[in-house]
Amino acid sequence: HGFAQRLTLLHRGFDRPTVAYTTGYELPEQATRTEPARLLDGNQVALEHRFFTPSRPQPADWSDLDIWQAATDEHRVIEALRAVYAANWVTTGASKGGMTAVYHRRFYPRDVAATIAYVAPNDVDNDDDRYDAFLAGVGTEQCRRALTTAQREALLRRGEMQARLADEAAARHYTFDRITGSLDRAFEAVIADAPFSFWQYRGQADCPRIPKDTSSTDDFFRFLDDTVGFEMYTDQGIDPYVPYYYQAGTQLGWPDVSHRGIADLLHDPDIGRPRDFVPRDIPMRFRPGAMAEVDAWVRAMGSQLMFVNGSDDPWSAEPFRLGPGTRDSASYVVPGGNHGSKIAQLPPQQRAEAEATVRRWAGV
Repeated sequence: HGFAQRLTLLHRGFDRPTVAYTTGYELPEQATRTEPARLLDGNQVALEHRFFTPSRPQPADWSDLDIWQAATDEHRVIEALRAVYAANWVTTGASKGGMTAVYHRRFYPRDVAATIAYVAPNDVDNDDDRYDAFLAGVGTEQCRRALTTAQREALLRRGEMQARLADEAAARHYTFDRITGSLDRAFEAVIADAPFSFWQYRGQADCPRIPKDTSSTDDFFRFLDDTVGFEMYTDQGIDPYVPYYYQAGTQLGWPDVSHRGIADLLHDPDIGRPRDFVPRDIPMRFRPGAMAEVDAWVRAMGSQLMFVNGSDDPWSAEPFRLGPGTRDSASYVVPGGNHGSKIAQLPPQQRAEAEATVRRWAGV
């Protein structure tokens, strides 16, 4: 079954370089320029990833959702548009979009001049120890302890907290049966996710906002809602991300965190696996090896690759690493940076160097 793939085009000029922005997810409603597109004053083509709606065949054969198929989607778009946009092309993306850009280069290394991948995890060995070790060392000990205490307190107030969640769900017509399984599972998923999400989107500066055991249940509810979002683990919240969970559970791998500080209070101490968030009627089998192959390609044959990570971003715990065969490539870490890390946030000398490299690659 074919499908129509959505993209947006921001045109600057036929003589300008073009940035292919692999979103990795659905297409944002509002087209905005990525950092490389602004840096190069270039054109930008943003691509919706296959199987994120509406770029999904009907009926959908989920075995058609893999990294090679997605890379081939990008290849076809770039080939078609290169006829009119003949100057240099670069790809970019953040998080899963950055991963997508790297996978495209692995299968079609000569499609574009370079790739700038932001906060792109590389779960090559699905080794949860790296994420546990990262979460055990990020920020201050006081802040980490406060997060664990808040998680435990929220679980100890399970009855009150779940009553709040049930009221919220009723008011907003949220359900928990189709994908999540139950309100209890959704509740645990949110709490288990809190430290990861806290460092991903917030950070050390927000530590004073973590509720204490003397805080009201309302405070705990609000904190978890602001940090993770209870909606994220409702059927309605997960539904748009089913393709992500499917890919994580078949090829990409995922950050398998042990929840050791709260495991004794969880009904499901393993909550958070991709299989938990994909409807049961979609078959899923993890095929190890896909990420190892990409990782090996980056280290042995990758060229014109730039990785930008954040020192406080849990997703950067297992990053792409340059190897002995990687040519003309660079890797940067934004000090104190979270999952929104950009070239502009690097120390001045590194920032100037990175910007000059991107311009050189794009032939500007």
